[in-house]
Amino acid sequence: MPTYEYECNKCNEHFEMFQNMTEEPIRACPKCGGDVKRLIGKGSGIIFKGSGFYATDYRKKSPSKEPACPESGKSKACESCPAKKENK
Repeated sequence: MPTYEYECNKCNEHFEMFQNMTEEPIRACPKCGGDVKRLIGKGSGIIFKGSGFYATDYRKKSPSKEPACPESGKSKACESCPAKKENK
């Protein structure tokens, strides 16, 4: 529910009310009963929660430049790896 800010024309009281967007604006001041006007609100700030809000969250992992070693299963080829000798 949005928060609406009001000001009383009689006593200059400032107050806020939580109201549905479909509700009618408040007409009387809760302090003195005078006529009130609804002010233009400042709005609310955006709150970022969770992951996915930074460029680094979407960055793809760069593939390894060396092929994986088929014998050891390591991401980089071993010195004695036959796959490394074949690429030379």
